[in-house]
Amino acid sequence: MSSRSRCTLRPTSGPRHEPEETIRRARRTLADPWRRSLFVKARKTEYKSSGRNIFIREIPRPPQPKIPVADPKIPIVPPTPVTPTVTPLPVKFFGYGTIPNGTARVAFFTDGEDVYVVAEGEVLLKRFRILRIGNANLEYEEVSSGLRGTANLEEQGAPPSA
Repeated sequence: MSSRSRCTLRPTSGPRHEPEETIRRARRTLADPWRRSLFVKARKTEYKSSGRNIFIREIPRPPQPKIPVADPKIPIVPPTPVTPTVTPLPVKFFGYGTIPNGTARVAFFTDGEDVYVVAEGEVLLKRFRILRIGNANLEYEEVSSGLRGTANLEEQGAPPSA
């Protein structure tokens, strides 16, 4: 005895429609005025692209910015370079001297009441380095910017005689 089983394929879900039934359903949908208006509206809808291909997974690169082309009629004037200026000393340079047992010169500064004695190479007021002390002027450098400047010796008038 042979054991043969008979297998039949059946749809797993949903009702089974014959072609005539499908046509009847379509005619009922078109006969309904409300559904017909939706159908007409759907047919008139047009796809408007945003520029991106919907069938490609990667995001496209952003477009290159356009480089403005210079008009040959208008001459291009380069901006004038701003030359930084050194900050003037906030104190008055009123004299200089030498140390008896050395060769370094010292400069004397005042801001009204206080007197500062600074040698060459030292820093004045934590902002200015004294580079060279001459007979009539001195050279200094602003520590923060590295800019150099000069200050002239300011002569004081003689005190009034009695």
